[in-house]
Amino acid sequence: MNVDQHFYEVRSGPNGPVTRRRRHSKEYRDTMARVKDRVYTRDAPEPDLLVRRATIEPGSIDEANRTVRVVFSTGSEVQRRDLEGPFIERLSLAEGHVNLAPLRGASVLNSHRQQDLHDVLGTVEEAWTDGAKGWARIKISARSDVEPIWQDIKAGIIKSVSCGYTVQRWRDDRQADGRRVRIAEQWTPRELSFVAVGADADAQVRGADQQVRQASNEAIRAMAAAVGIEPAYAEGLVTRGLDADGARHEILDELTRRAGPEIQTQTVPSVVMGEDYSDISTRAAHIGEALYCRVNPAYEPSAPARQYIGLSMPEIGREILRAHGMSVTALSPATIVTRALHTTSDFSLILADTVGRTLRMAYGAAPAGVRSLAKQTTARDFRTKHRLMLGEAPTLEKVNEHGEFKSGTMAEAEETYKAETFGRIIGISRQAIVNDDLGAFSDLSARLGVSAAEFEAQHLVDLLTKNAGNGPTMKDGQPLFDSTHGNQAAAGGALSETTLSAGRLAMRSQSGLSGKPINVTPRTILVPAALETTAEKIVATIQAATTADVNPFAGRLNVVVDSRLDAVSATRWYLVADPSQIDGLEYCYLEGAQGPQIESQNGFRVDGVEIRVRLDYGCGFVEHRSWYENAGA
Repeated sequence: MNVDQHFYEVRSGPNGPVTRRRRHSKEYRDTMARVKDRVYTRDAPEPDLLVRRATIEPGSIDEANRTVRVVFSTGSEVQRRDLEGPFIERLSLAEGHVNLAPLRGASVLNSHRQQDLHDVLGTVEEAWTDGAKGWARIKISARSDVEPIWQDIKAGIIKSVSCGYTVQRWRDDRQADGRRVRIAEQWTPRELSFVAVGADADAQVRGADQQVRQASNEAIRAMAAAVGIEPAYAEGLVTRGLDADGARHEILDELTRRAGPEIQTQTVPSVVMGEDYSDISTRAAHIGEALYCRVNPAYEPSAPARQYIGLSMPEIGREILRAHGMSVTALSPATIVTRALHTTSDFSLILADTVGRTLRMAYGAAPAGVRSLAKQTTARDFRTKHRLMLGEAPTLEKVNEHGEFKSGTMAEAEETYKAETFGRIIGISRQAIVNDDLGAFSDLSARLGVSAAEFEAQHLVDLLTKNAGNGPTMKDGQPLFDSTHGNQAAAGGALSETTLSAGRLAMRSQSGLSGKPINVTPRTILVPAALETTAEKIVATIQAATTADVNPFAGRLNVVVDSRLDAVSATRWYLVADPSQIDGLEYCYLEGAQGPQIESQNGFRVDGVEIRVRLDYGCGFVEHRSWYENAGA
């Protein structure tokens, strides 16, 4: 294909110079439209005049500390446009809808420029909302080149503030007149800028949208590939931090310089089927998975994670900055980590993924004890969970000669318990990240996993041994183990064939809610560590020479040991029915949050990353007939 087919000429005036311009396909134009429409700059409202911009509060300037307070958002309506046409954008400032963590410590820029350190005018010391406005306290740099700007701010000459932000979740709506409304219900301010003139409603952001930066980089690579330019040249444009528009002009100039007679072209797909590996959370999960391989060498990583295998923490920081289109030339490992922590949320996502994997592995490997004899359920919310038990079905009766069926009833009873929230916050310091000290937090996260499992098990043991070992009080006002329930030995006895037989008989003699026998079958002996050997001998299979030597419990009972029981009683033992056959002890997690959950953010109180471990958990006995207790001797 001839090169001239890719260009058309434009002459400026009758005798002006001729400029060659690139002729783009509809697919390319659509791609660039999508790139441009994905990030916005929002002007902070200015009181008194337009009600849509914010000015610096004159009385908030602290000259000694070089700080000033600004309003960066009021959530007011702004006209936008995307591929579906115009719409009204609103930013929600309700609690939990705006993530201010990345803004705290973020840079304050000169007109959203971020190509050079001279573009940094200061930093955001604090950010907060009051439900109606988004506020920030800014500290201005004391550099000599920034001093004139500081003087203009104090004099009220510079007063336009603009915020670069990203939106993670939208809610679509329509006004009464049919106009489309998009409400940002989860959004993140990324940086603040002083600007000469506040951008109008249609202005586009050159800010901190991570996904758009990645999409712009991909568009640059696609443009280069489409006209046959080698990938190394395209990567040079990406490294320089050019946007798609600037890169396009560079590519056209390069093509003009080369002026080759023939350009080999190829079709670049505009739709990617399957998982989008440029997505922030997806990429973070793959890097976190690769990092976990260093903690657990036996782990087999997925194919997308293999490209990150073996990277140190500073090298991961370098990958993060490159993915966001930031230059990393001549930066030290400490500077790379600091910049990645302060300008992106990737590190917190990556470390949360690694900590989560380590924690879950340790959590799953912890000894179960009493927990193995309980039934797992789900709680939809934190309200009291009512467990309704139905009695036995009524006996079938013969239908008389008139074909009349008689009605029957089923007895009912209920017990209650509820899920509650437990948790802790741990910090991973910037020093540990710079030092690539995986052991510093892999050991800690593993211990957290064991601690979470221990917490659940201890919670169950505390429930079982309440009321001096008689268990929790049930709905009928009696403790779990009581003579009225028929599940407690009249006198304590050492674990033996005789006492086990008495316990088995007591369980098989249990009656249901309707007073009919329900034939509960014991399946497990639960003992403290002090009785482990005795219990194992009792259930051991032996080759009996005579009938008298036969062990009636061999192969019929399992032994479960929980050393937490020893602290309460070293002699008390229990018989337990299979929880899949009859209700008894239950524990629950909040729906969608099984086991410990991990959340993370770049630290504000900690110079590094903060990891929060949360457990929404509850337990309770819902039936007394499935357990039998003997105080021992």
